[in-house]
Amino acid sequence: MTTTTAHSTVTSQTVGDFLLRRLREAGIAHLFGVAGDFNLEFLLQMEDGGDFVWVGNCNELNAAYAADGYARLNGLSGLVVTQGVGAWSAINGVAGAYSEHVPVVCVCGSLPLKSLDRGLLMHHTTADTDYDSVLRGYAQVTAAQTRLTPRNAAAEIDRLILTAWQRKLPVYLELPSDIAYLNVEVPAEPLELAMPPSDPERLRTCADSIVARLASARSPAILMDLDADRFGVSGELEEIAGKLQIPIAAINTAKGVIDETNPHFLGLYAGVGSKPDVRDAVETSDGLLAVGVRRVDTTSGGFNDALPAERIDARGDSVDIGPDNYQAVYLKELLRRVADSVPSRQPVSRRMADETHEPTTTVPSGPLTQAAYWAMIQDFVREGDVLIAEDGTSEAGGWGLQLPPRCSFITQAVWGSIGYTVGSVLGTLLAAPERRHLLFVGDGSFQLTAQEVSTMLRHDLKPIIFLINNGGYTVERTICGKDGHFNDVANWAYAELPKVLHPGTTARTFVVRTTAELQEALAAPHDSMIFIEAVMDKYDAPQAVIDAGHGMAEVDYGPRGPQHRPGVQI
Repeated sequence: MTTTTAHSTVTSQTVGDFLLRRLREAGIAHLFGVAGDFNLEFLLQMEDGGDFVWVGNCNELNAAYAADGYARLNGLSGLVVTQGVGAWSAINGVAGAYSEHVPVVCVCGSLPLKSLDRGLLMHHTTADTDYDSVLRGYAQVTAAQTRLTPRNAAAEIDRLILTAWQRKLPVYLELPSDIAYLNVEVPAEPLELAMPPSDPERLRTCADSIVARLASARSPAILMDLDADRFGVSGELEEIAGKLQIPIAAINTAKGVIDETNPHFLGLYAGVGSKPDVRDAVETSDGLLAVGVRRVDTTSGGFNDALPAERIDARGDSVDIGPDNYQAVYLKELLRRVADSVPSRQPVSRRMADETHEPTTTVPSGPLTQAAYWAMIQDFVREGDVLIAEDGTSEAGGWGLQLPPRCSFITQAVWGSIGYTVGSVLGTLLAAPERRHLLFVGDGSFQLTAQEVSTMLRHDLKPIIFLINNGGYTVERTICGKDGHFNDVANWAYAELPKVLHPGTTARTFVVRTTAELQEALAAPHDSMIFIEAVMDKYDAPQAVIDAGHGMAEVDYGPRGPQHRPGVQI
């Protein structure tokens, strides 16, 4: 029954069905997670409704990684876990989403309210009556948390989903197992995902100040971090750069956000490790528009960056310009106004002819090396690809690629939880099935989350997986322990795993040790999963990885650290 009040139309719906309806209205079509007795009733409602694909992961951590990857391309994702054991298992992945500004709605099937009312000791708890321990834990790594009740369900479901979407951060919602089937009064109107309007005066004054600074600067420039992607402002930034004829640089977390063939895009900025023209454009700018920039050791070249003190710092909902701070100005609305207001200047040619990548005509002979490997990957990448690069040599090699238009590049450069990408690519595959997905991962990282390959095969997904088998944690050998046994891992028959994880699979698998063998594997038809195990020397690392590893050791261990001993680092 639907009724109309003075302000809105309401209807009656069960708590579980309303939650599912809101998730679907928010654009989520797949749910990741693991079934458990406290969420089974909710999952049955999901199946009865028929509006979602239940992915079903091998564990909750992998599910959290998958939800993260899905949200990066879809804008929002849903993760379903169970009380205690499931929620704690997933929290590392949710913390990564919080660190990397990824909106994930985590729904935890939790203890029945009856047990709270009566003080019952329940399984999947620490066998006491501290029923809020998981909520307190998630309060550290989510933007909002709640325990649903029949009284608050309608308001809290909307509040948490909107918070996740507006702030680009995860949220945590407990659904007690004995209320999912209870009817409550809920809004009949669909959920509208929209940012709140900016304060009109603050918006106008802030935009005018930015326009004046950029227009009067001798060497204005733009530097963007991952929030440029999360808040969807790449189009506005390209428009501002095009009208003012100014360069754009990106922090490594924002690779691929701007079309890298755009004549105004210079490359990645990482302090002293940047190309000279990138470093000069950023560090000498007298009108630097910094979008969401955070100075993290792994994104600032180990804090050896040198950003101008008088830059414009624009964040999701506030801006600093010199002594002035502007609150309640929302990034996309602000940059749209700036793009509409900046003057247009005569085009200036910035990209040199020799900066454009030319395909390799000959393949070098001999054993496969990191240099040859990434040169061949460069030729393999095509327009529209989704590249997911694991922390370490895969990430650094990926950062060195020049991406064709409309590519997405996904890493976890700030949180850096190894194994993230194997779960994440499952999410990206489901969020954008029309695109080609390339996973770049090392053997050590892969071993943490390898079982999620079985989920990809079960859903007939077709990623191209590039696994570097070099006997362990090469990136950590550059930091400390070149020959440390703690940096070794067991040598698996990686290319055989698809057959083990999904008997009868049609996946195409290859073990390559030479450039010729890699070339043959790259030419294989892409009609199923492709799994390429690339065997390389354990001491072979891109120079960027070596430099970053040595810099990280200095930050981590200080002047008395073990990194100064001979032979302790690659």
